[in-house]
Amino acid sequence: MNILQPIHPSSFSEFPLRHHDAHQHHSALSHISSQKMSSINRARKRKAADDDADSGMSISPTNSPPAFAPRSLFRPQKKIKASNISGHSLSTHRLFETLDASSLRTVLQTICERHPDISSEVISLAPRPSVEAAIEVLSGYQERLQAAFPYGGNPGSDYAFNRVKQHLTNLIDAVTEFTPHYLPPSEDQTTISLSFLDFATKVIHDLPEWESNSNQHYKENAYDEITRAWVLVVSEASKRGGGFQIHAGGWDQILTKHNEQSRGRMESAVRALGSHLGWIGGMAIGSEYGSFCNQILNCTPRSAPTPIVVRQY
Repeated sequence: MNILQPIHPSSFSEFPLRHHDAHQHHSALSHISSQKMSSINRARKRKAADDDADSGMSISPTNSPPAFAPRSLFRPQKKIKASNISGHSLSTHRLFETLDASSLRTVLQTICERHPDISSEVISLAPRPSVEAAIEVLSGYQERLQAAFPYGGNPGSDYAFNRVKQHLTNLIDAVTEFTPHYLPPSEDQTTISLSFLDFATKVIHDLPEWESNSNQHYKENAYDEITRAWVLVVSEASKRGGGFQIHAGGWDQILTKHNEQSRGRMESAVRALGSHLGWIGGMAIGSEYGSFCNQILNCTPRSAPTPIVVRQY
């Protein structure tokens, strides 16, 4: 703050023309001083307000939200350099998803033919086919054979044979190759073996009777194969005591009917059944003992023997 010194009156007499200038100078100084004071006061008020705000923030509770939310810094992720794309083959499991059953069988069969050592591993890993599965396959071959016959004409003629020969051999080969799978020792359940043989024999019955002997030998050979299969199953069943099972299932009667339908071509199987298990079912050998076994299997009591009456004279 500037303090102005008093001016002696005598000085006006010495400088009469400066009195007016001094007055103006004094006024200017007063105006400047007042502006400075105003600026200082405003600065003090602003500083006091800032101090009050800082003080208020310092005494705020610790759990109060911050005056300004922290700004998350944007950190750009490092861009991964993409590899060059190019065409390539499907993986194995994706390829298998696109294949139907027929295509998949063809692929597996080709692999097994090229690498025989893989065949045993495939057989060990694959589930054992049931009789129903084999019947379904053979039925498919039967349908294709029937569809290949020409319309009209003689179904046993050489012309018809030539039209269906491929489908005929496919069916007979399938029966021939499926049969050993259901025979002992590969199959130890007699009922399963007989169930397959029953259906396979029906398939052979349905084959046409060809007029030419050269064509007829396909069916004759099929009967020979299936008859030997019946003999083997009956023989093994008798060794394991499976005669009761054969009789209980009515397989002896089924075999007899098959022989009749084949016109006696399966007679050797019937004789084998009679020689091994002739007493079962009331057959010619030991019919009385077979009748007793029938009562046991049917859970019916045996009739009591007639008492002998001794007459006294």
